[in-house]
Amino acid sequence: MSAAYKESADPESQALLPQDHDYVSPEQIQPPHRTYRLRHVVLAYAAGILSAILVEFFLCSHYNVSLFSERNAPLHAGYANPDAGSTEVHHFPPSRPTNVFPSLFPTSVGYAGPTPTGAEAALVATAPSYPLHTGAPHLLGPLALNRNTSSPKSDSHFDIFKHWGNLSPWFSVERGTFGLDSSPEAPETCRVTGLHLLHRHGARYPTEFASYGGPANFSARLHNAAAGWIASGDLEFMNNWTYKLGEEILTPFGRQQLFDLGVSMRMKYGFLLKNFTETSTLPVFRTESQDRMLASALNFAIGFFGYPFEGQYQQSITIEANGYNNTLAPYKTCPNAGDRTKADRAIPYVKQWAEIYLHDALERLRPQLHGYELTIEDVYTLQQMCAYETVAIGYSKFCELFTEQEWKGFNYALDLYFWYDSAFGSPVARVQGIGYVQELVSRLTHTPIPLHNSSTNATLDDNPATFPLGQSLYVDATHEVVVLNVITALNLTTFAADGPLPADHILEHRAFKSSHLAPFATNIQFQLLSCESHPDPQIRVIINDGVVPLTGIRGCPEDKDGKCPVPAFVDAQREIIGQTDWNWACHGDWSVPSGPAWNTTTGDAPVRDSL
Repeated sequence: MSAAYKESADPESQALLPQDHDYVSPEQIQPPHRTYRLRHVVLAYAAGILSAILVEFFLCSHYNVSLFSERNAPLHAGYANPDAGSTEVHHFPPSRPTNVFPSLFPTSVGYAGPTPTGAEAALVATAPSYPLHTGAPHLLGPLALNRNTSSPKSDSHFDIFKHWGNLSPWFSVERGTFGLDSSPEAPETCRVTGLHLLHRHGARYPTEFASYGGPANFSARLHNAAAGWIASGDLEFMNNWTYKLGEEILTPFGRQQLFDLGVSMRMKYGFLLKNFTETSTLPVFRTESQDRMLASALNFAIGFFGYPFEGQYQQSITIEANGYNNTLAPYKTCPNAGDRTKADRAIPYVKQWAEIYLHDALERLRPQLHGYELTIEDVYTLQQMCAYETVAIGYSKFCELFTEQEWKGFNYALDLYFWYDSAFGSPVARVQGIGYVQELVSRLTHTPIPLHNSSTNATLDDNPATFPLGQSLYVDATHEVVVLNVITALNLTTFAADGPLPADHILEHRAFKSSHLAPFATNIQFQLLSCESHPDPQIRVIINDGVVPLTGIRGCPEDKDGKCPVPAFVDAQREIIGQTDWNWACHGDWSVPSGPAWNTTTGDAPVRDSL
């Protein structure tokens, strides 16, 4: 080795490279002082172990972070990880990022290039068929529902995403689902002249309130008892499972749903915007102040109008809070809607059914969780966890725990819940939907609401700026319970034909399914038509791409495409409005017994004379 190289090499490299020293025989090498070095190695090793323990203790105690990965975390003294069931939160964006320089990152720098636009899309008017929405892009279901696959009741086309009731992502129902062999494209001799769209918000985290089940409630119980239980078998993953769900707000998938819905509606009904250009006006869309409601409306707008949407429409944001009249949140001014003895009648039915359809699941899962006594309600919550985790983080191990028949049972449990709490089986359903019906009639007739005697807001609805009339496109965002309230108030009796729903078995071919009517991002199209074969303008009701028969509405004829003359539809709705007593249903001193001792299939409170 050259002297120049040795001089240029750094000391650490020289220590690792062979040197040009004279050869030294093994006998000449002095033995190392092993006692001295061994003692220091042992002390250093012990100090390292102690330091690791202290760091682990500090992090777990103060930040709920483990040095071990969730997958490989060790069990503690034969029990689940102490963090099992604890809430895991990732805060983004940081509250005070250190690299923010707004002036260096403007959203517009000019030089946009050519920007000529083209003709508006009109798919619903021009295409030979109608595109279907499958419902669950970006989500992964269980790789296989391999239990009971040999059962004669097993369905090779079973789709778990369509069996989560109101927690399902919206999807196009099959043609004929609601009894009509028709689809949303304009019928022969007809052209679309207007659209009134009512839609639900997108997929969200669980709400704060849960009258039965509730993922947050279960995870808290599990975490509090973590020192005394351990899971095995199919439940082994729970030993290191943490609760990753937030509360109330949209999930990323929920944002995607509303963006996609906006794009879809622009592709189908974009041509209706020509009317606004001709009248030099802008559309007014409505939503509420609640975070997920506003976020849903804005994501819809980005999909419908593109970015930036400023200057293309006006967003009305109504206040969702007690004391504010709001047809999109009518329960805020209806006291009886907050009385659980009147408005939460479903729970006994759900409990009864859960005891039946989850019996085998409880027997199967209970032995796999030692030291914690699973209940039927817990097992029901595990099914909820599957749906919520999937729409929040894309996949859930809880989905693998149940059979196809148990998912059908879960779907029916949610049908029971919404039938008796928000639809035809609830004594406060029609009254909560009637305010939106009043607004719909006002828009269809181009006349102001004559009497504000429900949840309508006179300040907003009497102002042509915030509640314009005579427009060809309206979009309103609300909650699934209100969608069901409106379906009930309209008297769409097709969905009430099988009621009251029994709680001891599934009605296999029932018309009322919450996954069809009230999934995440559910949407109702009130489609207006001008038809050569009819002298009057026509209206159709299309729910999640399924055409609904209107024969339950007085004056609406049987029609293969679900059409009804607008004058007949309006007259019937005015009659329903006149028969609905807001003061009695929402403020009256009435009561109903729990369970089947009292029932309704019209969503009405008991009449005064019957008490």
